[in-house]
Amino acid sequence: MTDRYAALFTRLLGADAAALIPYLVIGDPTPGDFLDLVDILVEHGADALELGIAFSDPLADGPTIQQATQRALRSGVCPNRALDLVARVRHRHPDLPIGLLVYANVVLNTADFAAKCVAAGADSILIPDVPLETDFPLGPAPTPLQRVYILPPNADERLTKAVAQASQGYVYVTSRAGVTGASDTISARIGRHLPMLAANGAPPTVLGFGISRGDQVRRACAAGFDGVIIGSALVQRVADNLHDRPQMRSAAAQMMREMKPATIREAA
Repeated sequence: MTDRYAALFTRLLGADAAALIPYLVIGDPTPGDFLDLVDILVEHGADALELGIAFSDPLADGPTIQQATQRALRSGVCPNRALDLVARVRHRHPDLPIGLLVYANVVLNTADFAAKCVAAGADSILIPDVPLETDFPLGPAPTPLQRVYILPPNADERLTKAVAQASQGYVYVTSRAGVTGASDTISARIGRHLPMLAANGAPPTVLGFGISRGDQVRRACAAGFDGVIIGSALVQRVADNLHDRPQMRSAAAQMMREMKPATIREAA
């Protein structure tokens, strides 16, 4: 299985840039709209995707993502249907890293889930309601699906080292504790775990939770992150334009145009 994350971060390192990784709930607001939005995000500079599989009780997500989840479920996007859509994204974008955010209930109650993720073309999986300390194997046999783990801002030295050593693909560092959601502020200490992560062999680091503006992306890049995830702010633009599909697509493109230039690191 090609290591698309390694190829991506190597390329961006040479360009002195960070990865821009938009997040969507698979099938939101409809399967067709979702596929159109993915194409627009890639066209306007998405370096990778993080895609959520809808679950009825998304504990790690705030209201914006919860509502997107409900829209996807109303559109009939069950886990198997979601993976069918992932396979279509992979067919359209063969070199793009695709990460899945999936709740434990879905993993445990979908037969051969890890194998289906690999067959669909997914590169990684993050299970937000299962901390590293209580992690479980994805199946009876080893899988090439890379495991991404969350590092919260209050992580101590022991957890930071453990996440560094267990993570594959990238480490998902959150800018704050709590649930997802756009924010006007980003902590001045967002990069405090980066030296210890690096010292313990961590893969590239990606900052998520609360990023909604270009200046926040620049701060993440200046702090030393290898990428950023744009989630709730993007999903809210989808929600704001549910009854105007052309405007929905235009709003998604505009967000990428606002964010992409900020991923280019400024000269010291």
